[in-house]
Amino acid sequence: MSELRHHTLSVNYIHLHAAEQGSGPLVLLVHGWPELGYAWRHQIAALAAAGYHVIAPDMRGFGRSDRPAEMADYGIMHLVGDLVALVAAAGEREAVVIGHDWGANIAWQAALFRPDVFRAVACLSVPFRPRSPAPPLRTLRAAGQTGFYWLYFQEPGVAEAEFERDPAETLRRILFSGSGDLPPGAAGRGGAGLLTVGEGGFLAHTVNPEVLPAWLTEADLHHMAAEYRHSGFRGGLNYYRNIDRNWELTAPWQGATIRQPALYIGGTRDPVIRTPMGQASLEQMPRHVPGLRNSILLEGAGHWLQQERPAQVNQALLGFLGGL
Repeated sequence: MSELRHHTLSVNYIHLHAAEQGSGPLVLLVHGWPELGYAWRHQIAALAAAGYHVIAPDMRGFGRSDRPAEMADYGIMHLVGDLVALVAAAGEREAVVIGHDWGANIAWQAALFRPDVFRAVACLSVPFRPRSPAPPLRTLRAAGQTGFYWLYFQEPGVAEAEFERDPAETLRRILFSGSGDLPPGAAGRGGAGLLTVGEGGFLAHTVNPEVLPAWLTEADLHHMAAEYRHSGFRGGLNYYRNIDRNWELTAPWQGATIRQPALYIGGTRDPVIRTPMGQASLEQMPRHVPGLRNSILLEGAGHWLQQERPAQVNQALLGFLGGL
């Protein structure tokens, strides 16, 4: 097995920093927010050792990858386009795409848009969500759900100022509060409350733990905070600012289904699937993803599955990949 290497790849007229290891069938690992390719640190070597060529990029706007200035440059067509170009840059014609959080959204759409390139898809935390009848942000506002965090992220500069005051504390709070380690008694401050923003901003609804959970070391936190001090938070927040635009762009795929082999892994304590929207997406997924081979829920796990439960996630991913 080859050694892990970090390098920069030119794709889709931008540069992406990526970790790469192994040889064999190509597997792309797509991270979410507020994370980096580093979120897959426990999966890269395991998949490479099993005979796969693994690439885990910092997505555009994150870490050491390019951060285009225009908000519109973070739409779903750009994000999927980066993955298509990444496959070509690796010298391949097809890949399995695996995503978590926002990376799951991107992976599902990549499988939907380009079944010729993405022969299988596995997603963590976020179930497949079919295109809604109306623009999502407009729907939230019309329903009076003005405290939902997607809406808080819309005004450029507001969330950036809050998160960039102390990136280490921001990450410490968000990662702990979305995890399965959050005490049940902390509901409303973290957990499902993580998705709601009230007076005091986003972080007021999170918990700053006295001690980090076992799956997140001080060295991990130091590395991620240093990357965010370099990049800022704007790139990742721009993903949220394209939600309604993405809805407009994906009109041609209304009603389309994902027929490639697919896997879903979630945590029973993940706030994403504890909301009514998340529950509905989970229940309806077999109808919209007829290629779904398995849906696994890890008892007691939270949102950051590949970090919280690396052994279980690796076992599930390797079982899925081995069956393709």
